[in-house]
Amino acid sequence: MSDPILHIKDGYFFQFPRRWITYDWHSLADVPLYVRADHPEIKNVHVFNEAMAGKWLIPQWFGTPKTLFQPGTGLCISKFMIIELLVALIMAVVFIRLATRARDGERPRGTIWNMLEAFLVYLRDTVIRPSIGEHDADRYVPLLWTMFFFILGCNLMGLVPWLGSPTAAASVTLALAIVIFATGIVMGIAKLGPLGWIGHFVPHMDIMLLLKIPLWLAIFGLEIWGTLVKHAVLGIRLLANMVAGHLVLLGILGIITAMSAAGLAQFSGVSLIVVIGSVLLDCLELFVAFLQAYVFVFLSAIFIGASIHSH
Repeated sequence: MSDPILHIKDGYFFQFPRRWITYDWHSLADVPLYVRADHPEIKNVHVFNEAMAGKWLIPQWFGTPKTLFQPGTGLCISKFMIIELLVALIMAVVFIRLATRARDGERPRGTIWNMLEAFLVYLRDTVIRPSIGEHDADRYVPLLWTMFFFILGCNLMGLVPWLGSPTAAASVTLALAIVIFATGIVMGIAKLGPLGWIGHFVPHMDIMLLLKIPLWLAIFGLEIWGTLVKHAVLGIRLLANMVAGHLVLLGILGIITAMSAAGLAQFSGVSLIVVIGSVLLDCLELFVAFLQAYVFVFLSAIFIGASIHSH
């Protein structure tokens, strides 16, 4: 890629090797306005032809971006939106097919089916049910299963060249956290009632009324604030881990560029070390992709369980 940072930044194009995609715009009128928006001072069309080499502009049927990275009017289709739809489509195709076969009584066969079923059973029996409770957990299992595989799929897409990780965008991770937050509120009120749900934030205090009221208000305020912070951190934690790994890898790869002016022996030695280090870091990123999906679901189950149980 000509700009590795684009791997973790959303935009309205995909970055491929320069020789794959070239442009032959003859005048500035041929260059889309949102491509020229960041550099209105450039009047030479050949500069845009050179700068946009390798960048596949996503067709915008429902809106017009303001720049290559900023939304404009209408519904602008970004790179991360397409990747998220791709992950959702893969999930639907795989799990609908497996669910149909399981419903027909077919026993699990093959590596993929057994692997996915192992993930599902492990999450249900060791994460979701212990955190939410045997009687209530099963209604939340489909949601948390979907969360796990969607986050995992988005994380793994970040390891694919020329794509990117949607979980490196705050809008994605915070939207997932908001879904868990809303689920806890709605289902907590549905089970405990509005007053019961509000009251379960404060423990019973057998003290005189003069002290009970200010303490009740103080603890209630802290618990509400803590609930908001916990769900915000749920999204920020996922975002930070995804961005950090890619930035570290970018920094390591940047050493090769920094050593380009050195001698052949130094450049070769440093390049070998950087390549080995990058491969090892990619293995760590693969582990983190699974770990962060697990952590998100684990904490989500705890938060939902705390919201629907008065104790």
